[in-house]
Amino acid sequence: MAQTSFANAANTLHRVVIVGGGASGLELATSLGDKLGKSGKAEIVLVDRTRTHTWKPLLHAVAAGSIDMHEEQLDYLYQARWHNFQYCRGAMTGLDRAAKEIVVGAVQDDDGIEILPERRERYDTLIMAVGSVSNDFGTQGVKQFAHRLDNAWEAHLFHRKMVNECFRANYRLPDSSAQLDIVIVGAGATGVELAAELNNTIHVMAGYGLRNIDPREHLRITLIESSPRILAGLPEYMSTAVAQALVKLGVNIRTNERVVEVTPTEVRTSSGYAIPSKLTVWAAGIRGQSFLANLDGLEVDKINRLVVHDTLQTTLDENIFAMGDCAAAPWVDGKTVPPRAQAAHQQASHLVKTIKRRLNGQAPTPYRYRDFGSLVSLGRSDTVGNLMGVLTGGTIRLEGFVAKMMYLSLHKMHLVALHGFWKTALDTVVGFIRRQTDPHVKLH
Repeated sequence: MAQTSFANAANTLHRVVIVGGGASGLELATSLGDKLGKSGKAEIVLVDRTRTHTWKPLLHAVAAGSIDMHEEQLDYLYQARWHNFQYCRGAMTGLDRAAKEIVVGAVQDDDGIEILPERRERYDTLIMAVGSVSNDFGTQGVKQFAHRLDNAWEAHLFHRKMVNECFRANYRLPDSSAQLDIVIVGAGATGVELAAELNNTIHVMAGYGLRNIDPREHLRITLIESSPRILAGLPEYMSTAVAQALVKLGVNIRTNERVVEVTPTEVRTSSGYAIPSKLTVWAAGIRGQSFLANLDGLEVDKINRLVVHDTLQTTLDENIFAMGDCAAAPWVDGKTVPPRAQAAHQQASHLVKTIKRRLNGQAPTPYRYRDFGSLVSLGRSDTVGNLMGVLTGGTIRLEGFVAKMMYLSLHKMHLVALHGFWKTALDTVVGFIRRQTDPHVKLH
């Protein structure tokens, strides 16, 4: 099929195309639209394969049912209308650097009928913000039998299956020894937070009428980690505190265990263990999306992320930038910037300044990652974290209510970047009121 071009040859505005509507991409499109699109200084285009945005750090809560996916979604068309950028629906499938165009694939509906044809989008500045996907490291059975939490729909599907398994177990009990086994592979922040949220969800569901299920007896959540400790990338005291809290919740933790196979009924490790599993979640690592390896010769690292300079420009094309989880940005001691929400937020803010400089003919400035610490939520049970260099120049340990409030503020900061302070404040008040009467977990 012939490709369709939507580029306007008479348009002389600098055209910024952002691929990916995740945390960093949508924040950048919103800010550039408000600052440059509204005043007619540049044309801002956001490309994404889906129609809605969900903040990725919330996906574990969607999977557990702690929040409703539909209530947390933001429609790209709505955001584009009120923040002066264009939304282009479709997945990026190719890049022509010589013509300065990207290829956006055709879009089909659920019945396979084409909605939009394959198109080409012209750019003057291209910013890649497509995030990451889970890395199965070639482990046998992961693609067929394990759930992933790469997007909101996958998290939603996992939640539906979990609810069905709870009903199935409730029906079989107490006349059988039915056990609900959930195995989470990978004890980074996503795996740890999911384990805690699932524990809370099933306790709540038992209280809502699944009377045959005693979570303390019939629920078994196992967290598997190949490293010597959970949360290996965070300070050891955080790892220890979180591990102790999870054990109190009844979560089984297996460290120094490498998974070699996932089957429909169990997870097998290199040391010979076969762990029963009704539901398996794979959260063991990340990598760049596969199409990044074939973007007209752009350099990628060993896990398929685009390699960039400290200005966030790709190494082989100064007109193409990358940020967020899909970028291998230099940090310290040969490391790259970690894939965290705070890094994505910082990079979006930095690129707003960079685009303004480009429009004025100025060279981009280096991006410097600032680590403000880490927070890990254990649902309603607890929150553990630290702040770095905020008040004293050192590290401040946080636990309990204060840490919980800091954790919640991270999402609110993202919403303020998208909607402004007053709308976010009003939505927060309305959400708090609704929370008093709505179920505390999603039950369907």
